[in-house]
Amino acid sequence: MNLRYIKIKTFLTSLLVVLALGSSIAQTEQGVLIDKIVAKVDDYIILKSELEKAYLDFLSRGQVSKGNAKCQMMETLVINKLMVAKAEIDSVEVAPDQVNQNLEQRISYIVSQIGSVQALEEYYGKTMDQFRQEMFDQIKEQLVVQKMQGEITADVKVTPAEVKRFFNKIPVDSLPFFSSEVAIAQIVKKPEINKAQKEQVKKQLNEIRDQILAGGSFSDLAKKYSMDPGSGSKGGKLGFFKRGELAPEYEATALGLKPNEISPPVETQFGFHIIQLVERLGNTFNTNHILIIPSSSSTDMDDARNYLDSLRTVINFDSISFEKAAKEYSDDQTTAGSGGFFLDATGASRVSVEELDPVIFFTIDTMKINTITKPMDFRMEDGTDAVRILYYKEKISPHQASLLDDYQKIRSATLANKRNEILSNWFKEAKGDVYIHLEPEYEYCEILKD
Repeated sequence: MNLRYIKIKTFLTSLLVVLALGSSIAQTEQGVLIDKIVAKVDDYIILKSELEKAYLDFLSRGQVSKGNAKCQMMETLVINKLMVAKAEIDSVEVAPDQVNQNLEQRISYIVSQIGSVQALEEYYGKTMDQFRQEMFDQIKEQLVVQKMQGEITADVKVTPAEVKRFFNKIPVDSLPFFSSEVAIAQIVKKPEINKAQKEQVKKQLNEIRDQILAGGSFSDLAKKYSMDPGSGSKGGKLGFFKRGELAPEYEATALGLKPNEISPPVETQFGFHIIQLVERLGNTFNTNHILIIPSSSSTDMDDARNYLDSLRTVINFDSISFEKAAKEYSDDQTTAGSGGFFLDATGASRVSVEELDPVIFFTIDTMKINTITKPMDFRMEDGTDAVRILYYKEKISPHQASLLDDYQKIRSATLANKRNEILSNWFKEAKGDVYIHLEPEYEYCEILKD
């Protein structure tokens, strides 16, 4: 778990809503379908279940609507469908492999939160293939909409003067109130896996490779042995990727293979793989793989702890700043670039205590400001064990938003508002280019009104 805990939790809640509605709205006890079309945008339709899902998702996030929330959700859905329709007209496309990659990432998160693929299948009463198929179209639409929004608002920027004007227009009694915020950074050290453990994993992969070469099923063996939560259940299928999208060692090995050839074990930052090249098409390549992640020994973990303990001593003697040390030595790429600091959604280095990983929350609860923890074991997002030190830089008490203290957040809100205005103007112009129809019961929303 990390600072994305809340976001993942929200995503899972939304997913529950999607699947629950998919089964409850679709049928009555007699098996009669009661879902229906509530809007049409060109060749695309909006179902009542989609609207209800969006509405419940809106409520689950605790958001407040200035008007009719369902009308707001209907307008959002219409705009999204319009963007998909316009994307088709303007030849704006999202590659299937991009969708699959995003899909597998989301499934990996869900599996890690629920516990296992089997637990997921039991919970939803669906096979993984059924679950994956239901999510594919939804994710594809989301990515197309994101791409269209990106193209429409690509050149949008805000100046400090615009930020100030935006802030000054907010009534004093409407200024947001921020809960306690903290600035926390980390330096992560992944244990160096000892040579004996690596050799053991390579031996295991060579034995699996021999079984395949002797006629065994790559797919069956991947399902049995692969530790990749995304592709393992699919028989090791990764699908197409462009050059530069996968680990360099993986890509170099894959591109050196002939179709259906299987590589010897190759090491990447994720572990050890055997790779099967399926085919190459221009600048893309399609592979299957079996991944085994070596486990670290107690000695490996001790070495990582000692490394960070020595680095902590150097930082405490002011020989190097924590931020510089994080950039140069941390093994966590998501935080190293920001000097080890966890960032909120706006890119600010102060995060709400409500969004903290519970482990971090309880750790800093006993710390003094401007202190560094001793090395602590933890588990990274990919499931591997690692060691880290935490730096507690500052704590901001609950407060009403101010331009001086919360500039990054206000800038982000200003930018979002400007983008929304541009998207709104785009919608007014674009809605005349395609056929849009609302069922009579939703005409009161006045979405199509100029």
